[in-house]
Amino acid sequence: MSTATGKKIVVTGATGNVGTSLVRLLAEDPDVDSVRGLARRVPDLGPDRVQWSQADITSKAADLVKEFEGADAVVHLAWAFQPTHDPVATWETNVLGSIRVFEAVAAAAVPTLVYASSVGAYSPGPKHDAVDESWPTHGWPDAAYTREKAYLERFLDGFEHETPWTRIVRMRPAFLFKRESASEQRRIFGGRFLPGPLARPELLPFLPDIAGLRVQALHTDDGARAYQLAIHSDVRGAFNLAADPPLDAAVLGELLGSRPVRLPRTAARSALAAAWGLRLLPASPHLFDAVLRLPLMDCARAHTELGWRPQRTATEVLEEFIQGLQEGAGAPTTPLRGRKVG
Repeated sequence: MSTATGKKIVVTGATGNVGTSLVRLLAEDPDVDSVRGLARRVPDLGPDRVQWSQADITSKAADLVKEFEGADAVVHLAWAFQPTHDPVATWETNVLGSIRVFEAVAAAAVPTLVYASSVGAYSPGPKHDAVDESWPTHGWPDAAYTREKAYLERFLDGFEHETPWTRIVRMRPAFLFKRESASEQRRIFGGRFLPGPLARPELLPFLPDIAGLRVQALHTDDGARAYQLAIHSDVRGAFNLAADPPLDAAVLGELLGSRPVRLPRTAARSALAAAWGLRLLPASPHLFDAVLRLPLMDCARAHTELGWRPQRTATEVLEEFIQGLQEGAGAPTTPLRGRKVG
């Protein structure tokens, strides 16, 4: 354990959407002595008091134990969404890479592990009555993302039993957005050549209204603040993180000034499947199936035990994100690089 007055924190995936927000918060935290960010491609610049290490969690040559030694907490955020056509590749990064992180945490005797799980870990559930953290976490088996998140929940169940001296916190956030993540998320889900300026209300007179398409969102900075609170507390277990209101066609239509028009699930999925099959769209139809089945989450435990509440509504989050899409917004890290098209 660190002998300094403040804590020593290590963050994997530190240059991504959540990582950049969390690293900034921790660098400004008077109770944190040092922050080490791990990434495959380290940035040229970063907040003061942050040290960077180049590390690939999929590589057996990466000495993660050495990176974690002396840390008070490891926050594991590293994750790959692509290639969606190669589930073996994402399994290697997301599942086997995460297991390497967890085992290195145990080997380095790190007392706290905070892991980025997801609403995607949950089994299909209700769209109007919110579920708490006891809802089953078996994911949607046909989608790689939810299958991988669910598998790691099962792995951590055994890991907690084998390493009771490690305090494990599992964060299960809703979809996370911020202005700086707009270009990255456009590339991940919409493709490199989808123009961000198309995300303009005047170009969307009609909005597809698909049964089951009702989800929650959260500003990335609000999510990162929950991670920060978990580091400094003594809580264990899972925490749902989301902002109100849930987003559906009615809410989005009011926000964008567009009229919702009912579109059958089968028609929407067929179009997505065709685009994905032709490699015109990176988001798979299997993920679409999973999203339609995600439950709404009750965040009462985070409110009461962490003292956490989001500072932005879900509609404010979406407004900021849409503006970022239009502007090609990004940040000075490889994952978040800003660019309008291409």
